[in-house]
Amino acid sequence: MSETKTLKKIFYTAGGIVALILGLIGIPVPMLPTTPFLLLAAFLFAKSSNRLYNWLIHNRYLGNYIRNYREHHGIPLKVKLSSIALLWITILYSAFRIADQVWLKILLIVIAVGVSIHILSLKTIRKK
Repeated sequence: MSETKTLKKIFYTAGGIVALILGLIGIPVPMLPTTPFLLLAAFLFAKSSNRLYNWLIHNRYLGNYIRNYREHHGIPLKVKLSSIALLWITILYSAFRIADQVWLKILLIVIAVGVSIHILSLKTIRKK
C-alpha cells in the first residue's frame, strides 16, 4: 500500500472515531446531534475499515440510528418526542438560569426552534 493511501486510511479512521465519539456524546446531550455524526462515522469507516464499518452498522444500539435514517429517512416517535423534550428543557434552563446576555438567550431559543423544526420534519417511523 502506498504511503498516501496509508495516510488517507489513518485520516479516515481517526475522523470516524472522532465522529463516533461526538455521536455517542450526542445521545444524552440534546444540543449535539447523534445521527449526523454516526452517519459521518459510517461514511469515514467505509472509506478506511470494513471491520469498523460493519461493527457500526450492525451494532445493536448505534446501528438503528444509521439504518433508520438511511433506509427510512426518519426516526422513531419515541426518539423524536424525547429529543424535543430534552432539547427544550436544556435550552430553557440554559437560557434563563445560566446565560446572562440577552443575545445569547435569543440565540439559544433560535437554535432550539431550528433543531425542533428539523426533528419534526423527519419522517416518523412507527413500529409494526
